[in-house]
Amino acid sequence: MKIINFAETDSLVSQYMMELRDERIQKDMMRFRTNIKRIGEIIAYEISKTLDYKEIQTTTCLGTANCRIMNDKIVLATILRAGLPLHQGIHEFFDNAENAFVSAYRKYVNENDFRIHIEYIAAPRIDDKTLILCDPMLATGSSMELAHEALLTKGHPSKIHLVSVIASRQAIDYIRNKFPEDTTLWVAAIDDSINEHKYIVPGLGDAGDLAYGEKSD
Repeated sequence: MKIINFAETDSLVSQYMMELRDERIQKDMMRFRTNIKRIGEIIAYEISKTLDYKEIQTTTCLGTANCRIMNDKIVLATILRAGLPLHQGIHEFFDNAENAFVSAYRKYVNENDFRIHIEYIAAPRIDDKTLILCDPMLATGSSMELAHEALLTKGHPSKIHLVSVIASRQAIDYIRNKFPEDTTLWVAAIDDSINEHKYIVPGLGDAGDLAYGEKSD
C-alpha cells in the first residue's frame, strides 16, 4: 500500500488541520465542515494527477484545440455520516463521479467493546472503475475494511484510493493486509495511538458529532 501523508510537507492542509484539532475553533460546526471539505478538495486534486487521461479535440470559436481529459470512471464512496463533508470536497473536483454511500457505525457491546455494523449501502456497479473511498477518521480500520467488503458486492474496481483526514498507525498496519497492494491511502495526518475507546489520540474527537451535532442515546 502506498501512503501519501500531507503532514510531511507544509501546505494549507497544515492550517486546516490545526483548526480541526483546536477544541475552541472546532466548536464552529460550519467551519469544521468547511475545513474537512477543503482538505477533500486538495486531496482530490492530487489524486487527479495519478489518473489516466486521453487526448481529444475540441472546437473553439477560432479553431481546433487538442485537450486531455480524464479517462477513469470514478466512483466516490463515503461512510456515513462523518464522511459527508470529505465527500463533498472530493466531489467538487470529480463532479461527474458516480456516488456510493455506506452506513457503518459502532454498535457497542460494553463501554469499550464494539462491533462495526453495516446497515445500508447504495452504490452503482464498480467493475473496472476507480474507487475513491473516504472516511475522515481511520481509527481501527474496521469501518474502512467492512465498507470495502460491502462495495465489493457491486463488483471489483480497477484502482482503489482511500482518503482520511487522520489515521492511526494501528489502522494503517491493519488495512495493509485487507486491501490490494496497489491501493493508495491519502491522509492529512497520522497519529501514533488510539485510546481504550478506540478514538485516535491526539486526533480531534468525534468527527460526525463535530460536523453535525451530538447524537442522542
